[in-house]
Amino acid sequence: MSRRRTAPHPRARNDDVDEQEQTEMTAAEQPFATTRAAAPSAASAAGPDATESGEPGPILAHSVRLEADGVHILDRRVFPFERRWVRCRTAEDVATAIRDMVTQSSGPYFAALWAMVLAAREARGLDAADAHARLSAAGRSLIASRPTNDALGKAVDLVFRELIESGTDGPAPPAAAPDSGAPTGVDATRPPGGFPTGDALVEAALRGAWAGEQDYRARSRALGEYTAALLPEDGAVLTHCWADLYLTETVAAALRRGRAPRFFCTETRPYLQGARLTAETLAEMGVDVTLVTDGMGASVLAEGLVSALVTAADRVTMDGHVVNKVGTLGLAVAAHAYDVPFYAMVQTPDAGAPTATDVPIEYRDGDEVLHTLGRRTASLRVRGHYPAFDVTPPRFVTRVVTDRGALEPGLLADYHRNREDTTP
Repeated sequence: MSRRRTAPHPRARNDDVDEQEQTEMTAAEQPFATTRAAAPSAASAAGPDATESGEPGPILAHSVRLEADGVHILDRRVFPFERRWVRCRTAEDVATAIRDMVTQSSGPYFAALWAMVLAAREARGLDAADAHARLSAAGRSLIASRPTNDALGKAVDLVFRELIESGTDGPAPPAAAPDSGAPTGVDATRPPGGFPTGDALVEAALRGAWAGEQDYRARSRALGEYTAALLPEDGAVLTHCWADLYLTETVAAALRRGRAPRFFCTETRPYLQGARLTAETLAEMGVDVTLVTDGMGASVLAEGLVSALVTAADRVTMDGHVVNKVGTLGLAVAAHAYDVPFYAMVQTPDAGAPTATDVPIEYRDGDEVLHTLGRRTASLRVRGHYPAFDVTPPRFVTRVVTDRGALEPGLLADYHRNREDTTP
């Protein structure tokens, strides 16, 4: 099966410089600055650091915030060893931070939402045509920053919907709906009538971003409930990479059901998201967690140490292919061989991707494979190869768990036909 490739990104920078030096740099000299202070204030426009019940949530569940001086992103490349916040002053700075892996999984979605507010701030003094062009360019750059995951496009789309609605005194056209797979506002050659300008532009972008954040969190809670219902009563779960809100909401739902889930996590080379993000967050939530290397997954499954394989999916095509962090395919094949169910979590199957050939697979700079936590792990005579994602065929997928229920991979069209619970 042939799939589209995207060009590799340059190796991520090390932004470990002192705060004073960064604050004196221009935007051209330093695309985004780093602050070592505590998290930005709770008065952030992105809302309070709390769960639905008002209790503080896991640290990584609230790691992107809008502030007066830009978007602040908790640097996941150094978490949990450092609590470093990267300050992005412009939408393009946010796109750079996403490309450079400052944030991953759900993080880029939230970052894109608030980046569109930065773009609106930048365009506040422009007329409608130029403001629309500025926001369209920002949206395209954000979407291109991690092209395999379609959440960035949804984030941009949600903000554009609010911009369009605010100027037309009515709902945006159905074709722009986030689940439709239709082109977003970034593809329009000119703004619709009444496109907002000035303060109204910024206010509309803020409403769209805030609505997008709340929608994503609500969908993640629903997805977590459906996934928790599938977890074994007394067994461990193997997971890969970092599933972010999907994982934390699943664990929270399991705990509410009186269960005590246990997890095995792969370390997830080369950025070690499993070791640094997943394992740390599970431990923070009081969950029993065991770390294994990427090469141990099949052995864990063969030994019967786990009863389910559960991962997020960056995208699921309408024919049931699961696109996720590279390494997912090997685990799914091994799980199938040992009769262990594989549950892939995604809020929405991608109506814009009928098959796996419709999903661009990001290839990152192979040099990233030759380093771990900033230290080179192979000699200068070696080159690296780094497809960031792989594609798992539907025959290895037991269920695709969505915010409307768990579906067999061959029945994903039911998601878009029905607006209610689709669990068989």
